[in-house]
Amino acid sequence: MPQNAVLTVLEQIDQAIAHLRQLTQLDIQANWHYCLEDLSIADATQPERWKEWATASLNLRHHVAWAKGQQVLWLGQTLTIPPALEGYFLEGLALRLAVVWWAEDAQIFVNGELVQEGDIFDASTRILLSPSAKPGEQIHVALRLVSPGHDDGALVKSLCLYENSFPDSPTPEPGFVADELAVLQRYLTAFAPEKLETLATAVAQLDWAALRDQSIAARLRFDQSLQALRQELQPLGDWLKQRQVQLVGHAHLDLAWLWTVSDTWEAAERTFKSVLSLQQDFPELTFCHSSPALFAWIEQHRPELFAAIQAQVEAGTWEIAAGLWVEPELNLVNGESIVRQVLYGQRYVQEKFGKLSAIAWLPDSFGFCWQLPQILKQGGIEYFVTQKLRWNDTTEFPHELFWWRSPDGSEILSFMSPRIGEGIDPLKISEYASTWEAKTTIQQSLWLPGVGDHGGGPTRDMLEVGHRWQHSPFFPQLTFSTVLDYLRSLPQMGNAHPPSLVPSPHQPPTPSLPTLNSELYLEFHRGCYTSHADQKWWNRRCERLLYQAELFSSVATLVTGGNYPKGEIESAWKQVLFNQFHDILPGSSIAEVFDDANQAWIEAEQTGEQLLVKALEAIATQIHLPAPLQPDCQPIVVFNSLNWARSEVVAVPVSEANLEWRVFNLEGCELSCQMQRDHDAHLLFHAESIPGLGYQVYWLKGERPTGETASHPSQILAESSAPSEAWVLENKTLRVSIDPETGNLSSVFDKVQQRQVLSNAGNQLQFFKDSGQYWDAWNIDPDYTKHALPAATLKQICWLERGEIQQRLRVVREFGQSEFQQDYILQRRLPVLKIATVVNWQESQVLVKAAFPLNLKADFATYEIPYGAIARPTLPPNDQTHDQADTASLPDAVRAKWEVPALQWADLSQSDEGIHYGVSLLNDCKHGYDSQPSQLRLTLLRSSEWPHAAADRGIHQFCYALYPHSGDWQTAETVHRGYELNQPLLVVQPKQAGTRKLLPSTGQFLQLESQNLVLTAFKPSEQGDRWVLRVYECEGRSAELKLADLGDLLSEYLEPETAQITTLLEESDGSSLNQETRAFHISPWRIATFTFKQQRDQ
Repeated sequence: MPQNAVLTVLEQIDQAIAHLRQLTQLDIQANWHYCLEDLSIADATQPERWKEWATASLNLRHHVAWAKGQQVLWLGQTLTIPPALEGYFLEGLALRLAVVWWAEDAQIFVNGELVQEGDIFDASTRILLSPSAKPGEQIHVALRLVSPGHDDGALVKSLCLYENSFPDSPTPEPGFVADELAVLQRYLTAFAPEKLETLATAVAQLDWAALRDQSIAARLRFDQSLQALRQELQPLGDWLKQRQVQLVGHAHLDLAWLWTVSDTWEAAERTFKSVLSLQQDFPELTFCHSSPALFAWIEQHRPELFAAIQAQVEAGTWEIAAGLWVEPELNLVNGESIVRQVLYGQRYVQEKFGKLSAIAWLPDSFGFCWQLPQILKQGGIEYFVTQKLRWNDTTEFPHELFWWRSPDGSEILSFMSPRIGEGIDPLKISEYASTWEAKTTIQQSLWLPGVGDHGGGPTRDMLEVGHRWQHSPFFPQLTFSTVLDYLRSLPQMGNAHPPSLVPSPHQPPTPSLPTLNSELYLEFHRGCYTSHADQKWWNRRCERLLYQAELFSSVATLVTGGNYPKGEIESAWKQVLFNQFHDILPGSSIAEVFDDANQAWIEAEQTGEQLLVKALEAIATQIHLPAPLQPDCQPIVVFNSLNWARSEVVAVPVSEANLEWRVFNLEGCELSCQMQRDHDAHLLFHAESIPGLGYQVYWLKGERPTGETASHPSQILAESSAPSEAWVLENKTLRVSIDPETGNLSSVFDKVQQRQVLSNAGNQLQFFKDSGQYWDAWNIDPDYTKHALPAATLKQICWLERGEIQQRLRVVREFGQSEFQQDYILQRRLPVLKIATVVNWQESQVLVKAAFPLNLKADFATYEIPYGAIARPTLPPNDQTHDQADTASLPDAVRAKWEVPALQWADLSQSDEGIHYGVSLLNDCKHGYDSQPSQLRLTLLRSSEWPHAAADRGIHQFCYALYPHSGDWQTAETVHRGYELNQPLLVVQPKQAGTRKLLPSTGQFLQLESQNLVLTAFKPSEQGDRWVLRVYECEGRSAELKLADLGDLLSEYLEPETAQITTLLEESDGSSLNQETRAFHISPWRIATFTFKQQRDQ
């Protein structure tokens, strides 16, 4: 059929559909009277008052709009049922009011009685006004709407719908038939356009002339022509019925967002009770929900409700898609946090519902790290489900169903679900299902009816509408199912051939599913890497503390024979995991949510800190101390929580700052040291070669100053306002110069490689206006670089320390109402320049970045991600303005990554043109980066106004660091440097002597020979009968774990020969030990978990 002919046919069909709708649907948007006063209900629902109100005007979107800021709008109108619409007699039909709003709160009154309430999420309804319409009958309708605080309010739609009082009638009303024709037209256009003329011909035979006589008899004649039309189209209906839409009730419930956690519990209770009630009347209804954390609360506080849910799970009508403890943020947490999300989530589901969850249900998280498939597969999960990538702002995500591959090669079947929070709307369903079929060739689609975000779930009206469409001959089969049953049938579905109206002797093969081997980057919500910086600080701190507390509590348990604090550690972990929810950690909730979150962070921190200190002190008491070589010496023990040897500066708190303190190693050699006097006095010294996952003893001695000791050179503290040429920090590897006019880095010189690191001023604080985004806390203005603000002004520059161990130079800068205090710190022998920062941030809708122009050029930058690293293309400088003309050669998906997430570091390294050099930019709690071929920038702060008006205002404390190096990030061991910045060496001063004295004065509990392995957990197994050791390969090359070289702890307290490699759920995965080498091979990027039995006599 010629293209212009198709258009003509489509126009004919469209006109008929529109005319049919006009027979039973009446738009009443233009008839509302309004009042912007917050009147009493009794007053505002009186029809007499409405005569005093002006008629509401409609904007270009056909909305009734009013101002944001929780402003009240009253609307009222009197509906008079007409005898007919466009000649179609209405008497006896049911009358419903269909309303859609954008309001924080909504109340609907009919004849003065409240009949419906809603909010910004439960934002539509269909209200039965009359079961049998009588011409001339009047119905008085009033709406009270409250605008959102952050956005203008709107009455989006208001329609009167006249429907057949008997939904299963063989002659439905014209509006229903219009929707049937629209559905059929959509499928024919997509899959059988040659049949559109058949549809147009059938529609042309409708008896429109019968409508000239507005009577029951005339309606019957027209209805007969509708019935004839449907009979004629029945073969097309049979073709359509070969398809199937599987329904699963759903209620997305954010654990915190624009409401507090306590409100979430109430919303969950209401939602679950509603679903259980509906299942009594609609036994076919199935329902799916996630988040074991939520079910755990229900179990504890509403046990009868929980028992009813368990019964429905057993009956197969309630599905637990709960592979993770909550639906977390997955770019800003470390790999072990994701493991614990899966471990605790799966363990709970197994215990309470009898089986593991096969689904990772993550519809709303803001992007997904590359290692997630491996973690999910090792956690017993078969399927990954999201819909969030439909929110992309630059490209359309290309796949509906695909294999997603981690860098280690693990694959998981991944499904882009339909949008959540939808009703049962036949036009929306058919649009999604036909698009799904066109992309996948699969004729079975999924739909998730239910009010969401704040819970709610399916409604009675949704189910009644669904029941009616189940009986329509012109709609795909509608059946209730479960998500798991649907997903498990997808591979078989994909092998079927699409139904055809044209016989064909040969069907082309169905294409195989695509494989995606990268991260799933959300082209949206890039501001969440930075917003509410306090949440990122707390998360990084608690992740570190819990790793260390768990590690050393395990060691202490083995060494001392004490009890392991399993309950306390698990409770703290669950507090952290809850706060990693995708609207808490990203910083996109109201202020009250963060009040609750901060209390949970504090409690988790206190637990971690107390358990860590207790464990370290318990271990220290078991160390055999040789006799001190100097009288009156106090022992100190330096612990290393990382699995490689480290040499770095440690700070020892000293009780009396006026004493002359000295440090000795075990051989009695005195070490250089330096006093640091900030708030409390600390003694700095360089601890050399502390064993990985081990410790070393030193001696500390304090003496009263004498004439001889007072001039000890290691004790000199320089505090001066030196001349400008002296603003230089220098050690054996770096010489760093500070610009006395700006406080920027004017030079960073690598003395080893004889190379200038910077190409321009470094550590430039760059400020930009960052406003105009609806999703304020979530989104950075894509054009922020066009709105640069003046630079900060230097207020002060001074030396704080110029000692042998550490040099520290402070610069203080002002911007607007804010102050940046930054200490440039260079320590003995370390090739890392730290920038310790304290900010009093008082700006509104301003973005600040720290920029480092570099003397190298690279096409890719590498970033740390959970349990791995990823290379992303650098963007040319002109792309920072998103000028498509200048960057036409770049794929849109690359240009979209103008702000990207990372964990502890990003790296830019050049390995061409004879240059093998790079620079890593480390951080201790920041996540947002951008890169150009010759520049790295770290986003420090934002200051959004919604949903938390005062977000980020206040004091911030953080540290980032510049690490120049030869070679690439692997040869430079950037992974190690990132961990070292975040996990400094730990110092313990033993308070009491132990009795067993089992440990040597220098020891190593666990030894991992491969430097490309990182330990992320050492703990008792969940069953309590074995010990768990987890590592991951961090550089993309193979490694070996040799049982013979695992260190003193395993050989003394565990049985290495009992080692098993397990899944993340601590179940054997079938891998075997190489009996010849007594080693496990660990492939690149693999997460490897091992368990060991404890020695019987321990």
